[in-house]
Amino acid sequence: MSRVLATLLALFLFVPATQAQTYPDYSEIYVNDFADLLTNEQESSIRADLNELRTETGIEFTVVTIETMGDYGYSGAIEPFATGLFNHWGVGDADRNDGVMMLISRYDREMRIEVGSGYGSAKDAPVKEIIDNVIIPDFRQDDYARGIAAGVEVVIYDLTGSRPGEYGAPFYVKAWNALIRLISGLGEWIYAIAAPLLVLPVRAYRRWKRNHPRICPNDGQKMSRLDEGWDDDHLKEGQITEEHLKSVDYDVWLCPQCDHVTIEAYRAWFSQYGAFRSCKFRTLEGETTTVDPATTKSTGKQRIDYQCHHCHDTYTGWRTIPKKSESGSSSSSSFGGGSSSGGGASGSW
Repeated sequence: MSRVLATLLALFLFVPATQAQTYPDYSEIYVNDFADLLTNEQESSIRADLNELRTETGIEFTVVTIETMGDYGYSGAIEPFATGLFNHWGVGDADRNDGVMMLISRYDREMRIEVGSGYGSAKDAPVKEIIDNVIIPDFRQDDYARGIAAGVEVVIYDLTGSRPGEYGAPFYVKAWNALIRLISGLGEWIYAIAAPLLVLPVRAYRRWKRNHPRICPNDGQKMSRLDEGWDDDHLKEGQITEEHLKSVDYDVWLCPQCDHVTIEAYRAWFSQYGAFRSCKFRTLEGETTTVDPATTKSTGKQRIDYQCHHCHDTYTGWRTIPKKSESGSSSSSSFGGGSSSGGGASGSW
């Protein structure tokens, strides 16, 4: 009897866990940015490309971003989740099964390009190459918008042989556009090489400014700069926290004759920490959560939870997300009923 009760209890506990698996509902058929990786302008640009693809070729291609798969009661590899979501939404034409879904799970650091069953396994290798060589390098730099936009463009080219805006264009137009892209790419390489050289004079001046001798205003003696191990004795607790967070670096100069102290602050060029409204130290960090996603019919709402790493005070702010633009949207608001048998490829970063 006890074994029967144990079995019934296990089934009772298992069933709710199984039923907890859900999928998000889409608000449109092109871009559903649930993880807020894209600005409104970036969404509009990608939406226009995907709308053009559907208008010109009939192919439904949707981009989906989520924070974690665990938010929908799922734990495991991204492949089954992506296939399930693809089929739940019915991406692609029901007869041709030629739909495509690009799914990014931000905090799982996984993504997948799922394709309709009409492609068979023909697109598995090409989309894997696109993920590894085009999208993931940008994701590793936390440039999700660039990776998504570049990935969408290259996938469209692989599907159709044309870039966005080139459908039906003659060969010489496509060749000219390819040349322009090549030149632009070389420009980025040139900038990547030249930028450090341009920064060198600025850094040299800043280094000279920090290191040149200081003269005591009291007795005219040459002051000494204390090393990091000793300057904390002259800093406030909040200043020490700023140095720990690398938002501000402090130099402490001491006059050996009269013990006069001069403290100079150097803010980091790039830092995620801002100045807190109470203690004024640059020890404030905020975490943004989307409470209500924006749609084409209504604004959304974001909650920003701020915490100070010095005084540990917290407060919450709210931000209104503008309505999504309806420009470039299709007259159709639902997918075509397509399905996937698990084709495509995945990647992680």
